[in-house]
Amino acid sequence: MLICGVDEAGRGPLAGSVYAAAVILDPNQPIIGLADSKKLSEKKRDYLAGEIKGKALAWAIASCSAEEIDDINILQASLLAMKRAIEMLQVLPDLVQVDGNKCPKISLPCEAIVKGDSKVQEISAASILAKTARDAELYALDIQYPQYGFAKHKGYPTPYHLEMLSMHGVSDVHRRSYAPVRVLLSNT
Repeated sequence: MLICGVDEAGRGPLAGSVYAAAVILDPNQPIIGLADSKKLSEKKRDYLAGEIKGKALAWAIASCSAEEIDDINILQASLLAMKRAIEMLQVLPDLVQVDGNKCPKISLPCEAIVKGDSKVQEISAASILAKTARDAELYALDIQYPQYGFAKHKGYPTPYHLEMLSMHGVSDVHRRSYAPVRVLLSNT
């Protein structure tokens, strides 16, 4: 049975896209060290992302922009990014397993697994690809918008990010529906 693991990265940050990945692992090419991306160092995630891309039967990464997040809310944007990633796969799985408690609207059999990124190898692999893709976007945004320090905090609402946001204002990549950004916009 071919299982597709799906996970997202970037629900909490104030800036950037939310990413999702879908992965079907090859049982004949095991990948050692898969785990929830949050429990791995950046160096280990980057190494494993290369392993996953090289050894998986199929993988795909998709996203929803900050603008889409503001239009449909972060939960719906996360589910839409997951749906996009699943639909990009070149191999059709028998079952889709998603980290969390909600499934995207897809035509394949799908089940949600709470803490799935710690329990299911395919979901762990998807969490790693989603996280490394999102981090890559934030490093690129750091070059485009150096004043916010995106490389340091990856868009999360750290004290430093909030300080830079209030000092420099809201950029095009900030999520306007998120409270700290919305409050700042309403005061201008």
